[in-house]
Amino acid sequence: MKRYPAFDPPEYVDWTPDPDLVQAFGERLSSDPDRQARVEGLSDRDLLTIYRDLLLTRLQDIGLKRWVRQGVISKAWLGVGEEATTVGAVTALDPQVDVVSPMIRNAGACHMMGMEIEATFRGYLGTADSPSGGRDLHIGDLAKGVIQPISHMGTSVCIVAGAAMAFQQRGETRVALTWVGDGATKTAACHEGFVLAQKLNVPAIFIVQNNQVALGTPLSQHGAGSLAAWPDAYDMDSFVADGNNVLDVFAVTAMARERCIAGKGPIMILAETFRMGGHATHDEREAREAFPEDWFHRWGRRDPVGLYEAYLSRRGFDESALSEVEAEATATVEAAAELAKRSKDRLPPPSHALYKGFSRGGVLEPMRARLAGEA
Repeated sequence: MKRYPAFDPPEYVDWTPDPDLVQAFGERLSSDPDRQARVEGLSDRDLLTIYRDLLLTRLQDIGLKRWVRQGVISKAWLGVGEEATTVGAVTALDPQVDVVSPMIRNAGACHMMGMEIEATFRGYLGTADSPSGGRDLHIGDLAKGVIQPISHMGTSVCIVAGAAMAFQQRGETRVALTWVGDGATKTAACHEGFVLAQKLNVPAIFIVQNNQVALGTPLSQHGAGSLAAWPDAYDMDSFVADGNNVLDVFAVTAMARERCIAGKGPIMILAETFRMGGHATHDEREAREAFPEDWFHRWGRRDPVGLYEAYLSRRGFDESALSEVEAEATATVEAAAELAKRSKDRLPPPSHALYKGFSRGGVLEPMRARLAGEA
């Protein structure tokens, strides 16, 4: 994909595929017959759709960073380097029935579940036509199966456990999925949600998205032991995925969903990745000082978008096909940003602060209908 020196991490600007890493990308899948079977079930169109979703997710973050540099917004929370953990997981779901609760860095889940891309841009602008009516940057749309997150990381585990419990009690063939960062695993809500989900055997998928850092504190300093021990601690079935390999994340999530549908949930997925920037755009310098420089070089070589591009090339996709997808994704994101900017001056009325829309027939109605399986 095109690289953007003004916005990409330095390690991505002159990125070229490492043959050994590209080889390992494919071997990761072929070494496990179950994972290989899920990937072989994808059509060429499916593989290009995954590429498009990776690009849309990356380009949306680049668009937000551009807005920060232009003074349109003050800062943005980006998931650059972590896109595969989001895109791979949602690809394995059924967006017509399943429910997700993304963290702010899993924003790509929103468009994959059916939300308009401009919704994220409007959320940052806080306009009256944003998904939250200008009340909150954390956006969602339960009519599309996206539970709005909040700043208190870890609470989504409890929320998703509750949604999955409702599906179980009604005998519905659907799952609920959320991501939880390595830092948020230290919260009481995360622990309580894991225990509840396991004890009730609900169809929930929990992706422990280990990006090595909690706000600005490296994993080595904010946690003891290994996250690999967590599934056994909760007596929960689990998979381990390469968080920078979108097809590996897809394969294990597909297997996890199948188990949940068969009544063998919940499932924990441990995905290791790395955030190639700060907690937000305001502290990128501090973030780079929190880790040795070679960390960024090592993870930079494992750019999830670049590795997937190289994998597709090895599978025989020609450059023109990939360029066509990129051109379409670029145009889509640029149009979404411009459309959202037209709403910039549409501030919500003061009455919106009263949440009067949260009434039967208002905001709550599509939420209730989605969870009740009526949407």
